[in-house]
Amino acid sequence: MTKGKFLMQDDLIPEKWDWGSTAGISGPMVTHAKDLVILHVTLLPGKGHDFHKHPGQEEVIYVLDGEIEQWVDKEKRILKPGDSAFIPADMVHASFNIGSTNAKVLAILGPAVGQSGYEVVEVSGESPWNSLRT
Repeated sequence: MTKGKFLMQDDLIPEKWDWGSTAGISGPMVTHAKDLVILHVTLLPGKGHDFHKHPGQEEVIYVLDGEIEQWVDKEKRILKPGDSAFIPADMVHASFNIGSTNAKVLAILGPAVGQSGYEVVEVSGESPWNSLRT
């Protein structure tokens, strides 16, 4: 049986990317959760997590701070704090910070897959995804 766990802000260990950072709040490596993966994501100004998908995992992106250009398949919306997007399993999506300060979102995925809890397949170099933001 998995035990409950408190995770304080100072406990978060960010993983750095060229577009920002992710820090696990829930998942196999953080809380031993097997069904729920939650990432605190920071997107740097003008940067974003380009077109990708998560095979076998649904995702909700919830904006905490900033303005996000959110793509779900080929549809684009501007999301602000309190807005969210649901992405079905295996659907291509992307998130870009269109503001001048860091944007922060919660990425909630389920079920957990593999050791890290989520699997990412990058497709930004493939058509039609490589021409949507021109």
